[in-house]
Order: sequence, then C-alpha cells, then structure tokens
Amino acid sequence: MSDHKPSNNWSLALVALGVVFGDIGTSPLYALRECLDHAGYDPAIHGVEMVYGPISLMFWSLSIMVSVKYLSLLSYATAQGEGGMFALLSLLKSKKEVLTPKSMAFVLLVVLFGASLLYGDGMITPAISVLSAVEGLKQINPDLAHWVVPISVTILMGLFMVQKHGTAKIGVAFGPIMIVWFLALGGLGLYRFLEHPEVIQSLSPHWGLLYLWDHGYHGIVIMGMVLLAVTGCEALYADIGHFGHKPLQRSWFIMVWPALTLNYLGQGALVVNDPGALEHPFFKLVPQALLVPMIILATGATIIASQAMITGVFSLTQQAVQLGYLPRLRIVHTNPDVRGQIYMPQVNFLLMAACIALVIGFQTSSALASAYGLSVSMEMLLTSILFYYVARRVWDWPFWKAFLPVFVFISIEVGYVAGSLVKFMQGAWFPLVVAAGIWIVMKTWMDGRAVLFQAMQRGRLPVSFLIEEIQKDRIIRVPGTAVFMSASADGLPLALLHHLKHNKALHKQVVLLTVRFEDVAHVGRDARHEIEQHCDEFYRVVLRYGFAESPRVFDDLCDALSEKTQLKRASITFYQSREILLTNGPGKMARWRKNLFVTLSRMSRPATGYFELPPRQVCELGIQLEV
Repeated sequence: MSDHKPSNNWSLALVALGVVFGDIGTSPLYALRECLDHAGYDPAIHGVEMVYGPISLMFWSLSIMVSVKYLSLLSYATAQGEGGMFALLSLLKSKKEVLTPKSMAFVLLVVLFGASLLYGDGMITPAISVLSAVEGLKQINPDLAHWVVPISVTILMGLFMVQKHGTAKIGVAFGPIMIVWFLALGGLGLYRFLEHPEVIQSLSPHWGLLYLWDHGYHGIVIMGMVLLAVTGCEALYADIGHFGHKPLQRSWFIMVWPALTLNYLGQGALVVNDPGALEHPFFKLVPQALLVPMIILATGATIIASQAMITGVFSLTQQAVQLGYLPRLRIVHTNPDVRGQIYMPQVNFLLMAACIALVIGFQTSSALASAYGLSVSMEMLLTSILFYYVARRVWDWPFWKAFLPVFVFISIEVGYVAGSLVKFMQGAWFPLVVAAGIWIVMKTWMDGRAVLFQAMQRGRLPVSFLIEEIQKDRIIRVPGTAVFMSASADGLPLALLHHLKHNKALHKQVVLLTVRFEDVAHVGRDARHEIEQHCDEFYRVVLRYGFAESPRVFDDLCDALSEKTQLKRASITFYQSREILLTNGPGKMARWRKNLFVTLSRMSRPATGYFELPPRQVCELGIQLEV
C-alpha cells in the first residue's frame, strides 16, 4: 500500500534504512576493493585515473539506477502499491486487451525467470555480506584468518534458526542500528576524504567513460564489479508496498546516498595516499582503536541486510504460491498484525543450506564476489524490459518518452551482465543454475496444474444434476454442514461425488467453496466473496484474495454464509480431494516433466492445510487421476 499518512513517513523512512537499504548499504565492505582488484590496479605503474574511473562508475550507477530508475520511475509502477516482478505482471494483465497472446506469453516467461533469479540472489547475499564483515578480524590479527569461515557459518546458522520467531521484535532495532552504520560510513569516508580532497574529481562522469573507453576488456570486467555497488535494487522495488515511495526517497536522498558517496570517496582517497590499503580499503579507513567496534557494527549491518533479503524471498514465494506458480508450502504468520511477517520452513532450510555451502565452498568474500552479480544484473535488465511494456501499454507514454530512459538503463545493465558473464567459470554459473532450476519448477507446476484441471473437468457433472436429485428426495440428508473445496466455480467437485458415492448421504447444509487468487495485490472487502444459492441450504461461495494477501478462509466463509443462513462453526466439515496422480494420461507434457509435477504435488500442502482450516474438521478423500 503506497498511500501512507504523512505523519508516518519519517518513521517509515527510519525502518526502511534497515529493511530496504541494508543490502546496498553494506556494499562498501567489498565493492570498491573488488573493482580495484579486478582492474589490476598497481600504484607503482598506474595513475589516479585507475581509482577515479571505478569510483565515477559506481557513483553514477547509484545515481542513475537507484535515484532515477527505481525511486523516480519504478516506484510508481506498482499494483495497488505493491512492487516487484509479479506487480508488473499484474499491471500488464490489467490491460491484457492491448497485448497479443504471444506478447503476454513472453511477458509471463520473463516474469517467472526474473522471479527465479531472486532466489540465487537470496542465497549469495547473506553469505557474501556476513563473510565480508567477519573478514575484518584479519585486520586485527592475521592469525585469526582461519576463524573467519567457522564464525560466518555460525552467524548464518543463528540467523536462519531465529526466523521462526519472526522479525517483529528485532525489526524495531533495524532502523537505529542502520542510522549508526550510515553515519559511520559517511564519517569515516569524510575523515579520509579530507586527506586527499582532490578525489572529488572522480564524481565527474568523464572519468568513468574514459576508463571504459581506454581499457576495453577490462572495462567490461569492471562493470561486473561496479554492479556490486547497486545490489539490493530489486529488494528495494519489492518492498515499496510496505513503505511507499516517499519514505524510501527520504531515506535514500537524506541518508543513504550521501553516506555511500562519502565512503567510496574516502576509500579512493585512502588508496591513492596509501597503496597498502588496497587489500581491504574499507577496514583500513577505520582508526585502529575503533576497529573492533566497527567489525561488530559491520556484522550487525550485514545480518540486517541478510534478514531483509530472506524476508523478500519469503514474500516472493508466498506470491508465487498464491498465483499458482509454485506448490503450496507451509506459511507461518509470525505477527498477524503486521503484513509481510511470515516464515516458510522449507524455503528457510534450503536458503540456510545454500548459504552455508557457499561460505564453505568459496572461503572468502572476494571469491564469492565472482558468483555474485549475474542474477542481480539479469533481473535488473528484465525489469527494464517489463517497465517499457508498462510505460507504453498501461501508461500510454509516447514511444520516445518510454524508449529514452529504458535505453539508458539497458545500456548500463548490458554492461553489468557482460561483466558478470566474464566471471562465469569462476562462480557466476551458480545463480544462473539456481534460477534455471526454479524456473523449470515454476513452469512445470503451472503447466501441470492446467493439465490436472483438464483431467478433473473430464469427470465433472453440472450442479443441476444433483439439485434435481435433492428436490426429488432421492438423497438421504443428515445434520451438519459440509463444505466441499473446489478448484473451479463450475460443476460439482470430485470430492462431493466420491463422498456421495461411498456414503450414500449428504449433509443438510452443503457449500461448494472456491478460493481464487486474483492478479491484483489486494481485493477490497466489498468484493471478497460471491455467494449463490442453488436450492434450500445448498450454496456456492467464491472467496477472492489478492496475491499479496494472507487468506482468512474460515472467517470469510462464515461471514459470507451469515448473509443467507445460520450455522454453527463447530458443525462444519471441510471435504478436500487428495489427488493420486498417474503419468499415463493424455496431458501434453514430457514424461520427465509429468514425473516432476507428480513429485511437486506430493510435496504440496492440501488446500485445507494451506488455508489453516481446523484439522479436526477436515476430511480428505483420495482420488486417482491420469495426467
């Protein structure tokens, strides 16, 4: 929801410092170091232009990508205030009449792959952030180097293990801690900047352009490292729904952007004056007496940055599940009063295992930096493509107005992608493999559900068939209320037919319930339910939710039925079919994809469990179907 009260804007801006800008705010730990290292900077033979060039590229990347693209343009491309890939899809689907079926299919593939890329980012961000902070121990004593990996793994394990308790309590501390962090970034940068104020020249774009022009292949490589300065942009866009664009703009322009700029200038000034600082320019900024507190603060900031990314992956997964792109997974609402406070055990475990494996496998943040970036850069590129569609088809911008900014964005992002691809064999393959795997799962689940729906429709009977039998008193009625879950709002669900076939009786009150997740972020209360009465005490209810909402199926069903009849909540029994799938059906999918879909179906939670219906009031009926 983007319409926040003005009085809350400042408090939201404070919280956003940790939740939204944690990732981009911890980039100074490693970004400039990696730029200079991959540029092959040698103070004995190179002049200051080898330092000024990367700083210029980083500053203008922050200015164009964050200030212009995400905070000045994309912050307004929201679906009822919600941001992210699925929000762009929602916007385009709202104007689907202006897109051809082929264009819509292309958009859907782009969205699914873009969403898949975030998972690779979500695995690498906590690993590289925590590892880069703990590496500060080597500045205290080089002999502590062998403790870096074990301490990083311990911190990551602790971070993922506390997820089940929710982030509501520690979330209150995010903002103040990050204020201290950004003040420290700016203060340390200013302290070193004053030693070599000439570094201010590096903010001129000509240094960056000259560097790219003069260094050819190395210019491409450096763009893959410059990208490290703007990681976190997609999380920023996805979190717009929690804060609104005004609080994010205040946080960025007042605190984050100036602090980052000063810190990069300070690191550049330090390297020019002291070439020995090249090993780890961030921690070399810090006076020796403040090194231990700074390492502790940096570790806290990276934990916050990691927490923001983990929460973002949870939210994305919830949206994908509700839109039908992933199987139903367990979702725990850790704070019912705060939207977005959820915990997903299976996703949490997979992220933890991947992060720990990355830390153990790559050992250092420098090695891990090679794997970082490709998923981020490709996601940014795909977002620009989708934004062009939104600007042209939804906002009706003229061609030149939509093309010019997107051309600038894509020109930069192609450089990021090319620079990241250069590191493909050094680890950049990892996020791409993860994204490809998630995309295959999403596409298979989506296609498999369509095949399954067709299989269920083949055995479906019209409601009028049963109504006629009831009105002729051919069916025995027993006390109570039966709610039959149905994927379709047409015909009789298979669960009802099997129940009637085996029990030879039907409850006095019968409800056919369909829960739909729409392509919008939120559905208003006035459009929440639709109820139709077929005959005496026989109803069909359709409940509608947005992809960013947490469904309250039991409560909303009772509210809907209260308009037509009286019922006791304790007397309701929910019936759900549990499909046993066979792969020898007529569905047009490859055999391996059918097998994958069957496996995913077994992992998927039943609808009754996913909607948190009372377990003592749920009855499942096994049904064999050929897909």
